[in-house]
Amino acid sequence: MSLIAGASSWLNTDRRFSRARRGRLNRADRWTTLAPDPRLIPTGRQTEGSRGLRQHVAGPEDISEGAAPLPAGEEWGRSHEGRPVRPPFGPPQTVTVVICAYTERRWDSLVDAVKSMRAQRRPPDQLVVVIDHNADLLRRAQSTLPGDVEVLPNEEAKGLSGARNTGVRVARSDVVAFLDDDAEADPGWLEELLAQYLPYVVGAGGAALPVWPGRGRPRWFPEEFDWVVGCSYRGLPDTVAPQRNLIGAAMSFRHSVFDEVGDFDTDMGRLGTLPFGCEETEFSLRVRSTFTGTELVYVPRSVVHHHVGAERTNVRYFLRRCYAEGISKAAVVQRAGPERGLASERTYVRSTLPRGVLGGLRAGLRGDLGGFARSLMIVLGLLTTTVGYLSPRVRRSPP
Repeated sequence: MSLIAGASSWLNTDRRFSRARRGRLNRADRWTTLAPDPRLIPTGRQTEGSRGLRQHVAGPEDISEGAAPLPAGEEWGRSHEGRPVRPPFGPPQTVTVVICAYTERRWDSLVDAVKSMRAQRRPPDQLVVVIDHNADLLRRAQSTLPGDVEVLPNEEAKGLSGARNTGVRVARSDVVAFLDDDAEADPGWLEELLAQYLPYVVGAGGAALPVWPGRGRPRWFPEEFDWVVGCSYRGLPDTVAPQRNLIGAAMSFRHSVFDEVGDFDTDMGRLGTLPFGCEETEFSLRVRSTFTGTELVYVPRSVVHHHVGAERTNVRYFLRRCYAEGISKAAVVQRAGPERGLASERTYVRSTLPRGVLGGLRAGLRGDLGGFARSLMIVLGLLTTTVGYLSPRVRRSPP
């Protein structure tokens, strides 16, 4: 436990930081209040309840991690920092789904991803497949995928961020959703996401559940580190809740967000098989900074099944990905500052990981030897991520 406490020191950049309480949601998954405090957010806002529109009473759930509360008496129209506060958004009517692909090794998975979109209870109005600088895959996709699927090449720098930006540019809908090429969505994925676009929600993301190859999850692989394979991890809320950033394999944003915030940063994110990340985190932080008073929400009932390649189920990849995540976090902090850039990580290190270590040790004492291995990997994963964060190597410098 002392190892975790020591490694967490890099997160303690501001002792004055206090984590805002997360709000709870009722059974209809609509905003409810905990301890109303008019200082937290201007009153008078309308949200859609189970019986039509009702008056929203401000509460701590309206301020998620890293969001600055507005002062008492503030009205919608201008924040305390002088930035314009965006008016309520209307309910989205249309949605575009963007799937990015870069290798023919995932062809079967790409086909299954497209099929899962055609099986949606609320089908997308536009389906776009972006091929990331692979001429053979582009020709195959254009000649094989159904005619109503728009297949086009990545017109930006090679990498996931550039491919997503290409998809955003051709999107014609109110909401742009992103699905990985190795993920299949449940039939209700889009329906559940779109249902959460209340007037002050600018983005919604679903849960990405891992589909392990062969015999399933390795016994040593802790659920707290499922982000290593691009999936939802233990520690995320189990009800609809505000979230600092969304899981890239199953996220969505209002299209108008990109007009003001800009694109995904092509200096960040996965490049082929290089396991860098955090482009979604950096983009989400820009969204929250620009659209004052709005929220991103995590929707655990909106599910995609994310296939995990066999090459990602060994300890070497686990540690390599953790190290790359540390480098990526350092790049986020360069752009957003340590308080906003590491807000969620503080809670993760101080609460989620210690519980995971103790849970693994208890499982080991009950006879599950994999529990000891999981506890060890939590500690090694945290330390490796910390080394990457503190490393003088930064993948790319911000402009």
